[in-house]
Amino acid sequence: MKKLRKITEQIVKLLLTVNGGVTSLAILLIIVFLFKEGLGLFKNPSVEKGYVLCVNSANNVERLSSYEIKQIFDWKTTDWNEIGGNAGTIAPFRFEEIFSLYSDEELGEDYSLLPEKLGEVIAKDINIIAYIPQEFFPQNNNAVKILTSENIRFSDFFGGTEWLPTTTPSPQFGVFPLILGTLWISLFAILIALPLGVGVAVYLSELASERVRKILKPAIELLAGIPSVVYGFFGLVVLVPLVQRTFNLPVGETAFTGSLILAIMALPTIITIAEDAMRNTPRAMREASLALGATHWQTIYKVIIPYSSSGIMAAIVLGIGRAIGETMAVLMVTGNAAVIPSSLFQPIRTIPATIAAELGEAPVGGAHYQSLFLLGSILFIITMIISISAEFISRRRQSKGI
Repeated sequence: MKKLRKITEQIVKLLLTVNGGVTSLAILLIIVFLFKEGLGLFKNPSVEKGYVLCVNSANNVERLSSYEIKQIFDWKTTDWNEIGGNAGTIAPFRFEEIFSLYSDEELGEDYSLLPEKLGEVIAKDINIIAYIPQEFFPQNNNAVKILTSENIRFSDFFGGTEWLPTTTPSPQFGVFPLILGTLWISLFAILIALPLGVGVAVYLSELASERVRKILKPAIELLAGIPSVVYGFFGLVVLVPLVQRTFNLPVGETAFTGSLILAIMALPTIITIAEDAMRNTPRAMREASLALGATHWQTIYKVIIPYSSSGIMAAIVLGIGRAIGETMAVLMVTGNAAVIPSSLFQPIRTIPATIAAELGEAPVGGAHYQSLFLLGSILFIITMIISISAEFISRRRQSKGI
């Protein structure tokens, strides 16, 4: 019997070890895959794959940045001297315009003469910049040259202020507005949820009667299980019109609405974990505090809260994690405008909402697809930084005996 028990214990230990190893390896592989796909973005040219920008060979401009290309085709940069060339009004030309200049007969059977005709158009005008498919580039025309296309740079991605991944000829992957929008609503959501959550946790742990606690605790835990899309519908139907009317706004889908809905969603997590941490304070510590003449309130904020600070910190971290990683509810109530927020009462867009809204439309393996994986990597790093910071603060408090 003893031998059988030993064998069983060894088998259980082995299974647990294997399970832990496989789980850890799977998590590591997911992280590696996430970063590998995301960093592939910086191997893509700033001009859409399969297309080139052509100019007259007499034009002295050799290369353009992604932002300069966008400004030209948006008609915001109108003279070559603004981007280091000779003075002259820039004439943007898109491939489809060739069909309004020549008939099908002139372009030849199966458009075999298209490269020649494109070459003629570009050769006639020194100020033209043409965006055409690479397969139709006029190879035998020395009057036409291709502008050097740089790969998408780190500065374009992390320092850019425009998120326009489907624009042509040069998609814009400026992630700064998305990072700012994510942090903006998460910060205000926690500022709302934290005092309320800790307050309710103190009430349930120290002040509420057992009967009240038995009703409230399951009800609060039940809120944590409600799907986020339900919270999104609630926000859309109730909070959005309420915020719009209260603050007299053109639209109610704002960062403030997103913060409110995230605060509501984070509350059950914060309350449950913080309350459990407080109830785990040893009874001897409570009684010692009261025996020394401390009041009930003094015992709560001088003994119980400091003792359970690591648990409260865990509640805060999980609450922030819920807020930062939330997708559907935020997607439904924030307006989804990828702009740098200057106020709580304007639409914004977050990283999770962007991934959810765009991943289904992004061609697999393309720059847009890879940029969304890189957004996921950024979200992972933000969450990791928050967890490490919370752990560091908790350890410092413990080392000081707080």
